[in-house]
Amino acid sequence: MAKLAIIGDFNETFRPHAATNTAIEQVKNKFGLDLVAAWISTDIIESNFEAITKEYSGFWIAPGSPYKSMTGALKLIKFAREHNMPTFGTCGGFQHMVIEFARNVLDIKDAEHAEYDPYASKLVVNPLSCSLAGQTLEINLTDRQSQTYQVFGTDQIKEKYYCNFGLNPEYQDLLDTRGFKVVGTDASKEARILELSEHRFFIATLFVPQDNSTTEHPHKLVTAFLQSIA
Repeated sequence: MAKLAIIGDFNETFRPHAATNTAIEQVKNKFGLDLVAAWISTDIIESNFEAITKEYSGFWIAPGSPYKSMTGALKLIKFAREHNMPTFGTCGGFQHMVIEFARNVLDIKDAEHAEYDPYASKLVVNPLSCSLAGQTLEINLTDRQSQTYQVFGTDQIKEKYYCNFGLNPEYQDLLDTRGFKVVGTDASKEARILELSEHRFFIATLFVPQDNSTTEHPHKLVTAFLQSIA
């Protein structure tokens, strides 16, 4: 049986967290996946790092930032990226996957998230010019060779958001050229989906696909992620 770790500080009253659990069950039931999922609080990652990385086969970096431990979350994302382990980041997960890549691949050691330090000099994740919380918007899939495009098989999708922070556009081209490809954008061509080239599954979405999943039609990207583990 495959094991999925959901990295985040679970709050049963936070809709995206409940939707994460529901979406996983929808995929498991629809496709008969032999998979079990467990939430891992970010503040226990560092003290249990070896056990977590040995026990679980994939990681869902969950919404709900700021995390109790950014350090723990980033350490785990780095491990998953370097060891080709299936990793899926949604909303806050997208933002932390961006920070990890900026610090450890782009070598921007002081890359920061505005929710943690709004006055940092290198705000790689900053407040969106217009909050997307509660909105459902269209996204253009811009790379037909990407894994994301292969999953959806279409040029445009419509998804739900809960976020107020995103990738600072000043760093968008740099991430893209170094391999964390921008494969989905909004109408202003700002990044909404990032995908790591040459990785088994390392995809980050600023939207919350789990809240667009149903029993009859489990979300395609969630399905592809869980199948990559199971």
